[in-house]
Amino acid sequence: MSFQVHYILRSQQDGKYLAAHPDGSQGSGYLLMFREDFEARSFINTHGADMASRFAVEAVPETQLKNLLKRWDFTGIGLVVDPLIPKVEFLSQDG
Repeated sequence: MSFQVHYILRSQQDGKYLAAHPDGSQGSGYLLMFREDFEARSFINTHGADMASRFAVEAVPETQLKNLLKRWDFTGIGLVVDPLIPKVEFLSQDG
């Protein structure tokens, strides 16, 4: 059995997760997710350097991802493929 871990960024001030809102969408948006912890840190340092110290990288096991998306009412995930460009693949939740 493989055990995959994803990495997300969470505000140390209000506890909210970093999310993308493509096309100016309202609501909780898409939870930004990274394959490696250093990719998450690179992303925030590159695209939000003035806010980087306010975020912490959290590891979330794949087994807990669906519950996290449901609890925070996210539309889906935004998998960051390249944190420096950035290139993000948006995936909506099923049902």
